[in-house]
Amino acid sequence: MTRVRGWLPGLLLVTPSIAAVGVFVYGLLGWNLRLAMTDRHDEVSEGRFVGLENFVTLWDQRRWGISVDHAIVFTAVFTVGTLALGWLLAFLMEKGIRGEAAFRAVYLFPMAVSFVATGIVWRWLMHSGRGERAIGLNRLFESLGLDFPQWGWFRDPDWGMAAMALPAVWQMAGYVMALFLAGFRGVPEHLREAARVDGCTEWQVYRHIVLPLLRPVTLSALIILGHISLKVFDLIVAVSGKQIITDVPAVFMWVAVFDSHDPAKGAVIASYIVLAVSLFVVPYLVRTLRGERRS
Repeated sequence: MTRVRGWLPGLLLVTPSIAAVGVFVYGLLGWNLRLAMTDRHDEVSEGRFVGLENFVTLWDQRRWGISVDHAIVFTAVFTVGTLALGWLLAFLMEKGIRGEAAFRAVYLFPMAVSFVATGIVWRWLMHSGRGERAIGLNRLFESLGLDFPQWGWFRDPDWGMAAMALPAVWQMAGYVMALFLAGFRGVPEHLREAARVDGCTEWQVYRHIVLPLLRPVTLSALIILGHISLKVFDLIVAVSGKQIITDVPAVFMWVAVFDSHDPAKGAVIASYIVLAVSLFVVPYLVRTLRGERRS
């Protein structure tokens, strides 16, 4: 009886949150999966159960393949670029530069801006015009007499999605910098000093002591950036609109549901997005739970 009284107040406290998550997260996921397994390709029919047929036939559509390829390129450039820039900024900050608080505020400021606002600004910066029509970065490069950096940016048919990732890197690099900076300063100083006494150079100290201890931070940042990139929507639409040249699964889902009025196809795309995000998040959660049990 005493044990029941001990955990009962806590259970009553979290019950509303559990109910809300059950209904508005897992309940809606289940409803979406049920819709994806029907042939409801308009807004008036009831829809018959067709199993995984929609999941298979979606891969026959050329636009879906293009959007998946774009998502892969965007994710790769965004995650690698943000991790690299965030690590570099944290490394410079870790050295104890003057005005560190001001630099931290400057680097973290983009986090306070929405992806929509970021996209509107970068749409102007990455304008593809040249010569008299040049504005943004192309105009800057032209005024400096530099021709080779001028290109089509997100309108480039080959590397457009790599350019599309630049605004996202700019916005999230400060957040990753904060994660790495906390990790740098969490490394015990006596470990560094011991390595220096053993004759290690500063580079060897970072390579063999600091960087291995930053693996949990790097993994956390990779998970966060990966799931953001896989479901990106607002940044893409703000920069380029719903164009096939910058199409990603989330934009394709919007077009399928609200432009083509095909709820089943939109539900299938949403299910694939959830599955892709789960491939990032679930292994991280399993690893975290195992670490907590060991400790």
